[in-house]
Amino acid sequence: MSENKENTQPLRTAVVAIIGRPSAGKSTFLNTACQEPVSIVSPIPQTTRNAIKGIVNTSYGQLIFIDTPGYHDSEKKLNLRLRNVTEAQLDDIDCVLYVIDSTRATGEEEVHTANLLKKLQSKTVVAINKTDLPASKPLPIRQFISENLPDIPADRILEMSAEKDIGINEVLKALYSISPEGDPMYDEELYTDQDLTFRICEVIRGEAINRLEQEIPHAVYVEVADVEHRNEGKKLWIRAFLCVERDSQKGIVIGKGASKIKEIRMAAVRKLSEIYIQKIDLDLQVKVDKNWRQRDYTINKLIPSEKK
Repeated sequence: MSENKENTQPLRTAVVAIIGRPSAGKSTFLNTACQEPVSIVSPIPQTTRNAIKGIVNTSYGQLIFIDTPGYHDSEKKLNLRLRNVTEAQLDDIDCVLYVIDSTRATGEEEVHTANLLKKLQSKTVVAINKTDLPASKPLPIRQFISENLPDIPADRILEMSAEKDIGINEVLKALYSISPEGDPMYDEELYTDQDLTFRICEVIRGEAINRLEQEIPHAVYVEVADVEHRNEGKKLWIRAFLCVERDSQKGIVIGKGASKIKEIRMAAVRKLSEIYIQKIDLDLQVKVDKNWRQRDYTINKLIPSEKK
């Protein structure tokens, strides 16, 4: 992502909230920009549940991205909390990256998302995503922006393909152009501030939801019970639980002859091995936390209400 040309301009540093509807490509953008797997990518909406930080360092400075849950109209308790997480990230940020899926028609939900940014147009960059796909229709998206966010100038409305890494540098440059001058907040070697336990949970959950169908992915969360550094730090031993809401879901997640949970465990080990240098030993089990999405205690534990 960094430029080859020597940059003599002052360094710029900004905290950037990534806003958009579910499945617009926010997490894909974050992973591509950071060149590391920071956030879960899945075709299933509402995959991101927390505000997740990814850090991009270039010769222009440092951008600290906060990947927020997709902004979604729903009165369910879990979805209301996800909306609160998204709205909270708009306080005290330097810039906003508004990601819009160019393959979907805009509607009431997109209008609600744009309304969040009415007072933030001076610090917003729009990324029209998935323009590499045959179904892409960027012109109606540009019309939508001109009608709903008319104060965003044309040079801050850009087209990209987050998946194919097309137009990412232009989006980053646009964000740097409106970022305040300042020294980096994080070490240049870091690409996320996620702690070990959180990353383990997200990796396991990501591998699970991409292998489960229908309502099951939304009914799953991960609980890490133990993490130990063994063999003089050469092995990372983890005991974790995939938690579901009902006994019937437990059987589905385990699978016939424990085939599904084995598949999820092996995939999670492969992904964790790409992130950490230690040998990964994962003990993964399934347990029932009945109707957890309706209980404030569990939701508060998984998705704290205060801004992260």
